[in-house]
Amino acid sequence: MKKLFYVMAGFAIVLLVLYTYLGGFTAPDVALATSKTIYIAGQPYQGSVEDEALGKAFQRAAEVLEKKELNGMPGNIYYNDPDKSGDSLRAFVGVIVPDSGVALPAGYELRTVPGGRQVVHVEVNANVAIAPKKLYEAVFDYAKEENLALEDFYVEWFPASDRGVVEVPVKE
Repeated sequence: MKKLFYVMAGFAIVLLVLYTYLGGFTAPDVALATSKTIYIAGQPYQGSVEDEALGKAFQRAAEVLEKKELNGMPGNIYYNDPDKSGDSLRAFVGVIVPDSGVALPAGYELRTVPGGRQVVHVEVNANVAIAPKKLYEAVFDYAKEENLALEDFYVEWFPASDRGVVEVPVKE
């Protein structure tokens, strides 16, 4: 019985260390900000968050970066909250690029997110596996605390494998 306890305790410690290493205890930085214009090269997606096509869109974005078809960082636009819309997602998955003059890979299109809007801006130093949950929780918590109404329009990007950013416009 003692042996099982020590094994379970050891396993718990390993999980705790891994979670800490991935940034699980890192607090996101949240602020109201004015958005800058963002260009995203990618492909539209509409369907279930569980659909294989969504995974393929993310894989294609990673491939585009890996093969240096585009210079930039992974980035996405979400046009709705799947938690509110019954698992249905409308998104644009791709790569944040520096300007609108880039040559697009096959199957990609360019979308522009205009700047100059008031947004809830959140950044976190955490692994990409953990960052989205931390980012969105911080956005919604901040909006609730500050009594802000948000649009159903989310722009996220990952400047590094251990850093995530999301911006959500405040309703005017």
